[in-house]
Amino acid sequence: MKSSPDRARSLQEAFARFAPLVRKDLKKVRRNLDGLPKTAPPLLKNILEHSVMSPGKLMRPALVILGTQLHAKPNAGTILVATGMELLHIASLIHDDTVDEAALRRGQNTIAHTWGSQLAVLTGDYVFASAAKFVCDTGSLQLVRRFAETIMDLSSGELMERFSAFNPNQKWADYQDRIFKKTASLFAASAESSALLHNASLETTSALRSYGTNMGMAFQIIDDILDFTGASDAFGKPVGQDLANGTLTLPSILLLEQYPKQNPIKALFAQEDIESNLRSALEMVNNTTVIKDSYTVANHYRDKAIKSLDLFPDLLPKEALIEMAEYALSRDR
Repeated sequence: MKSSPDRARSLQEAFARFAPLVRKDLKKVRRNLDGLPKTAPPLLKNILEHSVMSPGKLMRPALVILGTQLHAKPNAGTILVATGMELLHIASLIHDDTVDEAALRRGQNTIAHTWGSQLAVLTGDYVFASAAKFVCDTGSLQLVRRFAETIMDLSSGELMERFSAFNPNQKWADYQDRIFKKTASLFAASAESSALLHNASLETTSALRSYGTNMGMAFQIIDDILDFTGASDAFGKPVGQDLANGTLTLPSILLLEQYPKQNPIKALFAQEDIESNLRSALEMVNNTTVIKDSYTVANHYRDKAIKSLDLFPDLLPKEALIEMAEYALSRDR
């Protein structure tokens, strides 16, 4: 089973009808990203070009932009926050890839693989600081605080993953907490920031945060499914990499729950016949109901995300946010 719908769509296909809503503002975000290497120290220029010019989806900036369009009037801080959230995402990927010793990201060599882990960490730090500067330029203390809390969540999520590596006894609640911090927290902050920019009501702010949280949870679960089912060339990293790195995700947790005896994941995590047990684990996941069950969980989060938007009128920005939540389930990379 490749994905939940019959045909996985690209973000461009899924979003084509609503592209005019975000195209102009996303171009401004793209210009800010492209401009970062030009203002950086010369020694960082090539590395930053490699990191910010790779073809990301710009989903988090789109959340900020569409969220602000749910309100009565535009806000001058929208592009600043949208840029800051994307740079925060890029910085977290640089650090994650360095910690994971990953060779590929989006089908390209990672910074750590090309320039070494020390330069990768320093580059990630520079991008983190650049992201913070964009958010600070809004002049909103609320947004700066929210941004700082998100960095704390991202760091906590990565630490949780490191400390739990090769532990087969993790529970569903542990996984939920980890993927919220590591992934969904940034989706939540991106959606919520649009409300903070407009000093919106607590109800509105909570609704947008709920949307971002649940969409981010669905997005990460699909990522974890694709680690078992995706093609390496399409997904941009080796299939089974999470499991090989000792990271339990939803499909592997379900496999351990459903087949507790003689499970290849336990042997793999005990470093026994690594290649054979990894291959066996991938085969078991793909030949049982585990992938279907994982999609069911992802669908649940997608539905919760869409339900969170009930508060808002049925206008194009809301429809676009619904389509983004649908895309989180339909993508194949």
